Amino acid sequence: MNGYFNERYILYFDAHYGKHVRSFVELKSGLNSHRIGGPRPIDEKKLDFQAAFLEVGMGNERSWIKFRAGRHELEYGSGRLIDVREGPNVRLSFDGFKVKVGVGSWQVDGFAVRPDLDKPGIFNNAPNHAVGFWGVYAVRPLTKTITLDAYYLGLDRKTAAFNRGVGQEVRHTIGARLSRPIAQTKPGLDFDYEALWQFGTFGSGNIQAWTVASETGYRFPNVPLKPRFSTKADISSGDDPRSNTLGTFNPLFPKGNYFGVLATAGPGPINFIDVHPHAEATLPHGVTLSVDWIVQWRESLRDGVYSVPGFLIIPAGKSNARFVGHRPGTEVRWQANRHLWFQADYGVFYAGKFVKESQPGRNLNYWALWSGYKF
Repeated sequence: MNGYFNERYILYFDAHYGKHVRSFVELKSGLNSHRIGGPRPIDEKKLDFQAAFLEVGMGNERSWIKFRAGRHELEYGSGRLIDVREGPNVRLSFDGFKVKVGVGSWQVDGFAVRPDLDKPGIFNNAPNHAVGFWGVYAVRPLTKTITLDAYYLGLDRKTAAFNRGVGQEVRHTIGARLSRPIAQTKPGLDFDYEALWQFGTFGSGNIQAWTVASETGYRFPNVPLKPRFSTKADISSGDDPRSNTLGTFNPLFPKGNYFGVLATAGPGPINFIDVHPHAEATLPHGVTLSVDWIVQWRESLRDGVYSVPGFLIIPAGKSNARFVGHRPGTEVRWQANRHLWFQADYGVFYAGKFVKESQPGRNLNYWALWSGYKF
């Protein structure tokens, strides 16, 4: 058993100087106690800037442009590719430049940044010069309820590790997403569908990778408990080291709690096929309850299993099994008032045939208690 205690504090200042100039500063402090082996970079950051940028803009409600320089949070779409890394105690930020443009129904962001290297001390974070990240992300409504996201993302990692080996990775991602929000006043269908293609170079070889993700749900807001039922079905490509082309999908900078309650443990969304049913209900006094069950397989039998951040945790070779495992989970959240909330999570990862044949496999129990205050 490895139990530990996390604390997180965030304070921000947002100042506007007339209509065209703005400065934004957000301080973060993440503290970790009692973890066996000490805190990881995602557990502790005593004090630093989560965001600190200067923004200059011009235009009107119909057409406008804003330029930002400094440290930023990046969060787009469902968080499958670019997120603030919610789940771990220390959120992710980036240093560089960002341009936001609004033209008619389109909102387009362009950026060129490097991810922050989180160090445990005070105001000692620095950009990771071994990783470059750039892209263009565009969003517009297609109808009153359906939104289109389209994007190009570029990644340059001087040292990238996959099942086949280590080398420089230059990867380009082109994708699109269609989404419809969860019904609020009358019964309705919601969905989130996304597909993308990745290409580039890895060492002296090429990259050809892909993923398709879907979530389809239905909510009944006008009946007791306002239940919602949904199912996710996802697939991402794995590698075949017999070829000169790397086939492993890279999720870039995904949200930390990609699979819900198992925020930082268990296999991640690389070389995988999963089915993920989910049910939630709204109870009296601001309490919500949700349960889910994730079943996961390998897409390629010649590639290994990776963590959510993308580290190889079980290499291929010892087992030809496809089944990785399954994990039920539940979450209870109480919104006590507009400022204070409490949350309890519990999940179990049951090791499948691949895990048991590749290493001494065992089931993993995970539980967490959360509390937050926002003012």
